[in-house]
Amino acid sequence: MSVSIILRREGAKNRPYYKVVVADSRSPRDGKFIEMIGTYDPKKTGHNSSLNVERAEFWISKGAQPSDTVRSLIKKNKKMATAAEPSSQPERETSQSTVNEVSSASPPADTSS
Repeated sequence: MSVSIILRREGAKNRPYYKVVVADSRSPRDGKFIEMIGTYDPKKTGHNSSLNVERAEFWISKGAQPSDTVRSLIKKNKKMATAAEPSSQPERETSQSTVNEVSSASPPADTSS
């Protein structure tokens, strides 16, 4: 059984919306699927897809073949995930070090009065 990662069409006429699914390659485009791993809205500008990259990598490691469009979506979402990771790390470290500096720099309150 050959497994593919494909786009399943949803939405109304002239308003396509796709779900990224893992399916048997013999099943029809909008037919039975194994797992839904993301969405894609081609009419939306900017970041128009959400994808569980870990699940996509899992299925690819098991031999699933992504379609050309899905392959580009995986690549784009990997890039977005790696770009978001480093920017959030220094923020947390900076805010944490600022809290530590403030708490250690302030003198203890005198309550002996």
